[in-house]
Amino acid sequence: MTQPPSNQPPGGFGAPQDPNQGPSHQGRPQGMPPVPPQAPQTPPAPQSPPPAAPGPYGQQPQPGYGYPQQAPGPYGQQPPQQQPYGYPQQGQQPGYPPQGGPGYPQQPGPYGQQQNPYGGYPSQPGYPGAPTPPPSGGGLKGRTGVIAAVAAAAVLVAAVTTWAVVGGDDEKDPIAGPTATAPVTSSSGAPAPTESVDKGDGSGDGSNGEEDLNAGRQAGEAKINWLLKNNVDLPRNGADVLGPWIVGDTVVKAMYKSIDGYSLSDGSAKWHIDVPFELCAAPPAPAANGTMVFAYGDSAKDGAKCTELQQIDLKTGKKGWKKSVPKATGLFAFSDNTLAISGNTVTAAGSSTAYGFSLTDGKQLFKGATTGCKPFAYAGGTKLIAAMDCPSGSTSKKIQAVGEVDPATGKPRFTFQLEADWEVDKVYSVDPLVVSATQREQKKWTVFALDAKGKLRSQIQGGTDKFAPSCGGSFVVFGKNLQGCTGVAADANTFYMSTETSYGKPNEVVAFDLKTGKAKWRSKAPGDQSMIPLRMEGGQVLVYVDPSYDTGGAVATIAPTGGAPKILLQHPASSAQVESGFYDPGFAYGGGTFVVTSGRVSASNDKEEKQVKTMMAFSK
Repeated sequence: MTQPPSNQPPGGFGAPQDPNQGPSHQGRPQGMPPVPPQAPQTPPAPQSPPPAAPGPYGQQPQPGYGYPQQAPGPYGQQPPQQQPYGYPQQGQQPGYPPQGGPGYPQQPGPYGQQQNPYGGYPSQPGYPGAPTPPPSGGGLKGRTGVIAAVAAAAVLVAAVTTWAVVGGDDEKDPIAGPTATAPVTSSSGAPAPTESVDKGDGSGDGSNGEEDLNAGRQAGEAKINWLLKNNVDLPRNGADVLGPWIVGDTVVKAMYKSIDGYSLSDGSAKWHIDVPFELCAAPPAPAANGTMVFAYGDSAKDGAKCTELQQIDLKTGKKGWKKSVPKATGLFAFSDNTLAISGNTVTAAGSSTAYGFSLTDGKQLFKGATTGCKPFAYAGGTKLIAAMDCPSGSTSKKIQAVGEVDPATGKPRFTFQLEADWEVDKVYSVDPLVVSATQREQKKWTVFALDAKGKLRSQIQGGTDKFAPSCGGSFVVFGKNLQGCTGVAADANTFYMSTETSYGKPNEVVAFDLKTGKAKWRSKAPGDQSMIPLRMEGGQVLVYVDPSYDTGGAVATIAPTGGAPKILLQHPASSAQVESGFYDPGFAYGGGTFVVTSGRVSASNDKEEKQVKTMMAFSK
């Protein structure tokens, strides 16, 4: 390997320049194309490989508004001049953007949607309900890619280093028994029991001769409040699980044609709702008041359109308004809607249409733009963020953008446009806005942050580390939510992302400064386990520590200043096998209780289907 030169200026890789500064910005009308590319210049290289974290993303754009200069490769070596810009360096391992979970495999569901707010789809296990070995994952190796920003109609093209990430191949759905119908509520409206409950004290009906999961609990370990097994007749290929969501003293999950609320304390059924056809979408999180909107198909046929909306109060299980999203028309029209909630608006958007509806009464508030940059997906929460397709003037060139919109009107507040052939992959955080983008054909990945006005704030510098946020795949156009990833979290000034997990080896959570994109600190998982950020909790980073073969999982927090994770709930070692056996798990934490669900339920026959463990809860 060529030794890196020793003439790197202090500070290493820098943060991006302000798009509205620089001599080449002066005198150019807003909205005009960037200036022609300048001849590449050889930048100074670092004295030595970056320690532990600083590295890709965010090499300093050179003066000259428009195109970036040639950027150094990993460890500072200069790429061959004859290769086109963006071509992988010699020895670079190309790979796909992160599709799997940290240690969790993947598998697309019938509609391809992101099925729970904190997890991705698994690949087929060796046998139903068994965990699969973690995918090989990929490194954040690579060289410079490009992002262009449109803020108040001004164009910026800035250099960003991309991470090439290896992804696993999707596998076919597991095969289950003959199709059967879902349970129906009684005429009195009483909840229809959907799952058997083992309370973990030896008195439940779900033990089937198994040892009481709390029997071996040691001092200081959390208790298992309850364990549920499936009691829903599912179609031949099984069904994906939406949720879990904790609202007050109720935990909610949805699957196939039913939505169920359970007592957070003992797992007993609180309410049950049936929908006419299979569920196909849900927002990653309900509104602050517990209101949720689910989407289900418009028929039982294969290829049914995901257009039927049902509002539900998750606290009580009471049904609200129903609405049909207008179907897309035209030769290449699809109805692959994904849902998001922001304020009093629920959005339904797909590759052909986008709408906003009142969360209160279902009235249409807006329709997404049909000219210019057209939204195809939204991310919700404290702000409403749109991912958009923009005119490119060429069938061989793709232009996409991301921006904030007014949830009441759908009108853009700012738009940030990516350079040609970069696609909006996921929104890791809406406030602050942190976005994942990819070049699929080139198999490159980058993460960048925008400020409140839509200007480029920083690009995350991942160094030689490997990261694999779990997002359930990267193709939003096939119905996967734009948000809802595990393995990432953000507060006002810091972005947190876990390194790739490897069974039997601890990983780390790396904190990146959103002002510079550089790593600030690293926190190592306990023992030989792995941990992944879930979200922020009281100013701390809430993380889930994966179970190992002889150690239970755990819920912990990491201080915003770093340090070792502080354990909130240490799950019993006696439950490690059950906990690690959940298929593509989803997570929820609230009221001091941690809930983990299986992300998909399937089995080889109806009898085995009823033995699949679907959800369990831990608390002090």
